[in-house]
Amino acid sequence: MGLGLVDAAPGQMHGQFFALWPDDALRRRIASTAASLVSAHAPGGRSLKPDKYHLTLQFLGDFRPLPASRVDEAKAAAAAVRSPAFELALDQVGSFRGANVWWLGSQQVPAALRALYDALGQSLARHRVPVKSAATFVPHLTVQRDVRRPIAPEPVPAVAWPVREFVLIDSQPGGGTPYEVIGRWPLA
Repeated sequence: MGLGLVDAAPGQMHGQFFALWPDDALRRRIASTAASLVSAHAPGGRSLKPDKYHLTLQFLGDFRPLPASRVDEAKAAAAAVRSPAFELALDQVGSFRGANVWWLGSQQVPAALRALYDALGQSLARHRVPVKSAATFVPHLTVQRDVRRPIAPEPVPAVAWPVREFVLIDSQPGGGTPYEVIGRWPLA
């Protein structure tokens, strides 16, 4: 396949997940919003680098090593998904109870985002690809880790995200490229 995934050292950890992946211009706008929040609220912790921004759709798990068959099965499941393109407004900051992260999310989750999540989950099940996603889908994009205190959900100036595709990511903690896009699927 030429992906480099199965050629990695046998002990290399791989996290595999499907996500929405912002383009570079959107990453800059998200980083600007995140910097404004940090400046206004001084949460402490560390800001995520913009090249790590993503919105997870389905988490497939951690593997050591990543089996080539898992990549093929996940790609086949993704190729079977038919879902429309949509607009997502990142217009709210928040954090999860007990978690030390801040995230950007949407006050009104688009029906098309929920439909994409459901369609992908159903296709993964049909292709017998197990997932390790949370019981409930709370779409969010993490911007700050190791914060000293949570933040109650509050509106922020909207960052418009025209969602036109979803991707499959291979995450290799400690590797040179922490997130590698290993597949892309357009939305209709």
